[in-house]
Amino acid sequence: MSTEPRLAEVTEPAPPQKAAPGADQAVKETLEDYTLRFAPRSYRRWTPMVVATTALGGIAYMADFSIGAGIGLAHGTGNALLAIAVAAVVIFVTGFPLAYYGARYNIDLDLITRGSGFGYFGSVLTSVIFASFTFIFFALEGSIMAQGLKLGLGLPLWLGYLVSTLMVIPLVIYGMTALSKLQVWTTPIWLLLMVGPLVYLVATDPGTVDRFLAYAGTDGDGGVNTASVLLGAGVCLSLIAQIGEQIDYLRFMPPKTEENKRSWWTAVVMAGPGWVVLGALKQAIGVFLAVYIIAEVGPTAAPEPIQQFKHAFDAMMPSWLVLPLAVALVVISQIKINVTNAYSGSLAWTNSFTRVTRRYPGRLVFVLVNLGFALALMEADMFSFLNSILGFYSNCAIAWVVTVATDIGINKYVLKLSPHAPEFRRGMLYAVNPVGVVAFVAASALSIAMYFHALGDTLQPYSPVAAAVIAFLLTPLMAVVTKGRYYLRRTDDGIAEPLLDEDGNPSAVTYECHVCRQQFERPDVAACRTHDAVVCSLCLSTDKVGDHVLPEEPAVV
Repeated sequence: MSTEPRLAEVTEPAPPQKAAPGADQAVKETLEDYTLRFAPRSYRRWTPMVVATTALGGIAYMADFSIGAGIGLAHGTGNALLAIAVAAVVIFVTGFPLAYYGARYNIDLDLITRGSGFGYFGSVLTSVIFASFTFIFFALEGSIMAQGLKLGLGLPLWLGYLVSTLMVIPLVIYGMTALSKLQVWTTPIWLLLMVGPLVYLVATDPGTVDRFLAYAGTDGDGGVNTASVLLGAGVCLSLIAQIGEQIDYLRFMPPKTEENKRSWWTAVVMAGPGWVVLGALKQAIGVFLAVYIIAEVGPTAAPEPIQQFKHAFDAMMPSWLVLPLAVALVVISQIKINVTNAYSGSLAWTNSFTRVTRRYPGRLVFVLVNLGFALALMEADMFSFLNSILGFYSNCAIAWVVTVATDIGINKYVLKLSPHAPEFRRGMLYAVNPVGVVAFVAASALSIAMYFHALGDTLQPYSPVAAAVIAFLLTPLMAVVTKGRYYLRRTDDGIAEPLLDEDGNPSAVTYECHVCRQQFERPDVAACRTHDAVVCSLCLSTDKVGDHVLPEEPAVV
């Protein structure tokens, strides 16, 4: 039991402290979208359905159509549909605990990862994985938009790549406030343009369904086989990290109460793991549209969404309207998803950089860094080797998400070796927790070796299965071996007020940080090591010398 003094309430302000370099800028900027920290109740003004609609608007990407088409062309419709279904089940099951924790405790996936097996610095590994996800998919969506601009306006691809990159910068700077308006207003238009052609084709030409179901693939015989299903599922599972972008919105959910629990749960399930239902449908539609146009355009253009929808629109409306509508669909979709990719990627890079260097350079810097990586991938024509990139990436993404989901579901609720309430503050966590780090590194390393045929051609298709199984088994095993020793550096943060209120929601009681002089809610502060006052989580992160960071609690004998 700790004998250190606790702050029963906000005490007389301590003498003002000099903030770390960049801390003032960090405080001002992160108070718009709470870039690196807990999202307070005072900021979360949206209803559950508005948050859900905003989160679902971020999955308007066209990549699903390309992914589905690529799998279908290679392996046939039967294998493709099974691969899509297998991946969707895995993504839903692993995404549920993550979405719940993000919405319930109002923190993003990086902050969840810190306290769910990785430690304060250990989760930097997964932040880089997530940041990579955002620029890979930004590049994919930007490539699709450039294809649309070339077909509709005659722009060369290199210029289309540049336009698709630069146009999102003004939108992404303003954080959640601007993004919620953009997603809510554009979603109905996007849905109409996407669903309309499919309904028309099926209603007017039922034979398209038969041709779709019978398609055997470029090298297939029409039969279903395990290797093809798993190879296709591996590509689809590259999208497993999408749950991180969903949580970037779900963390703004209002408190769960008896009055709103039905709408709260509906929003969390629908916009959390439920995103994959729409994603899987889009992938299946991508297979359908690729089969539909393959006779007219050939397999080379079939995976391109602009070609898919151009020919679908061509069957149902005047020719003069076809290209404008196809281009409009591609542009709207690209904007909706790429503002999310740029936004979430900038959060991940900023989070990692601030923890490692204890300096906050400003989120806009990492918006530009993320976009720079994406533009480089586009100019390198990543679209032509899409499935190879996604198949490799999925191994790391699966290992990460399964590790965190297993820590929440098994280590917290079954073994009770992981703290139930998530912790993310510096000083409260060990730098590295071997539970998650070992499970993640082992699962991703072995599955990547399998993917590159290091363990033989027979096992190569099973790399995503290996990533999931190894992470699932090693996470609880490491928790048992370490006896949960490396989760919490401290159990007492020096403040008497409970972290959670009587409904189990993060407490809304406010305290003033004596470094930046701003008000923060209870979960975002801890007692100061050297003053009778509190310090916010971001000022703790930027404290270069550790003056404010609480010491490690003595071990209990």
